[in-house]
Amino acid sequence: QVQLVESGGGLVQTGGSLRLSCAASGSIFSIDIMGWYRQAPGKQRELVAIITTGGRIRYADSVKDRFTISRDNDKNTVDLQMNSLKPEDTAVYYCNADGKTGWALDKPLDAWGQGTLVTVSS
Repeated sequence: QVQLVESGGGLVQTGGSLRLSCAASGSIFSIDIMGWYRQAPGKQRELVAIITTGGRIRYADSVKDRFTISRDNDKNTVDLQMNSLKPEDTAVYYCNADGKTGWALDKPLDAWGQGTLVTVSS
């Protein structure tokens, strides 16, 4: 079983910055895509940013030029640097890992962290 542990959430004022980190651990696995999603109160979970093993990146339009995702493939970690935060960025942020698991890497992996709350005050 693969576990994702997130850290770095908190309260920040508008225009401030936060850095989220996520580390994957557990039994045999291979991660293809790591990323961050968020869910604001009363809204559906949405993609924030994802990054592939090869470094291809996709951002939500709402966070482009403000957020930066990075990844360490050897350590199975992914970070999200969030700058110029806005009140509408307030949400629970979830780390996600997508890939393969099992001793033969023949089972799909779709793991989620427990979530970390980011609150941006106006």
